[in-house]
Amino acid sequence: MISREPTIERLATARHLLLEPFGLDESHLMKALAEITARKVDDADLYFQYTRSEGWSLEEGIVKTGSFSIDQGVGVRAVSGEKTAFAYSDDISLASLLDAARTVRTIASAGATGKSRVGTKKIAGARALYNGLDPISSLDSASKVKLLERCEKMARAKDPRIVQVMAGLAAEYDVVMVARADGTIAADIRPLVRLSVTVIAEQKGRRETASAGGGGRFGMAFFTDEQVESYVHEAVHTALTNLDSRPAPAGEMTVVLGPGWPGILLHEAIGHGLEGDFNRKGSSAFSGRVGQRVAAKGVTVLDDGTIADRRGSLNVDDEGNATERTVLIEDGILRGYIQDSMNARLMGVAPTGNGRRESYAHVPMPRMTNTYMLGGNTPPEEIIASIDKGIYAANFAGGQVDITSGKFVFSAAQAFWVEKGKILYPVKGATIVGNGPDALTRVTMIGNDMKLDSGVGTCGKEGQSVPVGVGQPTLRIDGLTVGGTA
Repeated sequence: MISREPTIERLATARHLLLEPFGLDESHLMKALAEITARKVDDADLYFQYTRSEGWSLEEGIVKTGSFSIDQGVGVRAVSGEKTAFAYSDDISLASLLDAARTVRTIASAGATGKSRVGTKKIAGARALYNGLDPISSLDSASKVKLLERCEKMARAKDPRIVQVMAGLAAEYDVVMVARADGTIAADIRPLVRLSVTVIAEQKGRRETASAGGGGRFGMAFFTDEQVESYVHEAVHTALTNLDSRPAPAGEMTVVLGPGWPGILLHEAIGHGLEGDFNRKGSSAFSGRVGQRVAAKGVTVLDDGTIADRRGSLNVDDEGNATERTVLIEDGILRGYIQDSMNARLMGVAPTGNGRRESYAHVPMPRMTNTYMLGGNTPPEEIIASIDKGIYAANFAGGQVDITSGKFVFSAAQAFWVEKGKILYPVKGATIVGNGPDALTRVTMIGNDMKLDSGVGTCGKEGQSVPVGVGQPTLRIDGLTVGGTA
């Protein structure tokens, strides 16, 4: 059997699902773009999407909910200067396309003369970061139910103090196609799966809840017994450990962050502040600081949408640009921002492949993919041993950040009190309070254990949610404020 080049294969699938059933071909897309560019605009694109999604959840030993949905439609956008006109429809037809095109072209500058030209057709560059399989059909329904039941049995077998188990399984098959006014045609087939386990442990009337899970852009064969066991062990271990937790102390102290998911602090407190739109508007704490020192030496932060099979990775972004490995901070020096096409054009730089949207019903904006800090040379045990008095935050729950000031508040899902280099006991109710740009300058030790999260992250911005990844090594940060309950 002769296989086709990945980009050609993806385009063929996109045409089959998004154009052919509605009597469309690429000439019709060029016609719609020509309608938009009949007025003087800076940019225009069409974004077609077909999404099939499925979800299952188990509670109290039975599958309580199951869902399946199919959604499809097209978004039509025109950009003039800083202004964007956008229309979308779940009716994929030539009439709808042309009607939307005529509507959005009114964004053209008042009094502007002339028109733009639709570029010569060019297919976006090839990349194959993940298999274009349909994860929903990679496992039959009975096996999906058994997978959830296996999670519950494993969890309950670990300890009699586990009194309740909840498990969820989600899968998505997403096909997108982008046609741009510069002639670019791009397509992507994006599988996505996620398995989550939540347990409640009870001891002497006290209850603690903990969750774990993971996933990525692959099929459900990823969830082997060994993989499921790792999620269950993490959730059960965290819940049981927290049964013995004491109230967290409060005050300014040394904080050590664990590797992997605690990178969510990096994502929220620093990553959002490095997105192009906030910096173009001057509303980020990092605005106008390219080339300046913004972090301690040794701190290197990247956004990388090119890691194979990762939840935040994309072959092309939602504007048809290839994703990239973008260095944001290098050895403490700010090198650049995360860019979509519009903000890159207005800031006079190249796009970084970070134009993302939740669906065809949303406009793209600069968003993170997989954002992480590179590791250093220090063993994590040495970092913990360096603490005189402080908190070791092994894992995080949620958090919030103010982009303009950089101030953040995060709650620890699992944390420990450390004295004279020894972990003494788990603590409950610890919140980490600080300022993102300031916290970067307070990094004094960087572990050699950089780890990406297990594949569970979802990022919200301006009402839109997209899958992302985070990661970091063990980090020591001096002088952070810890809000506690002691």
